[in-house]
Amino acid sequence: MTQAVQTAEYYKMMVPHKTGQGLKILDHLQKSKVELLSLLAFPKKGKAQVDFVPVDAGKFTAAAKKAKWKIKGPKTCFIIDGKDQVGALIPYTDKLAKAKINIRALATVSGGSGRCGAILWVDPKDVKKAAETLGAK
Repeated sequence: MTQAVQTAEYYKMMVPHKTGQGLKILDHLQKSKVELLSLLAFPKKGKAQVDFVPVDAGKFTAAAKKAKWKIKGPKTCFIIDGKDQVGALIPYTDKLAKAKINIRALATVSGGSGRCGAILWVDPKDVKKAAETLGAK
């Protein structure tokens, strides 16, 4: 299986940190036929931050506008798709460390059938250098 790194646009918004909020968001995206590469939500300062990586940014921003969401972005992140194995992310983190690029955040998941994926963020000033370092498409 080929390992691949791509840059992607992401958007974020703050929402109330309460039961059912995620369901409302996901329901609206489904009804708007918005496909996501990644969704990450976590508590922050009494609220919840939701990060969206849409397949189609135009479709996502139109859905966000329709729902009157206060989104910020786009900003750039990196999506890694590869073979699930022990140490799968070491080549990427090693390259970034050697290039003196700090990873701001990282999330991984096993996709089953021998696949894994990750999303990572670097400082905006390091995006271009990180893309070159990682060989991102």
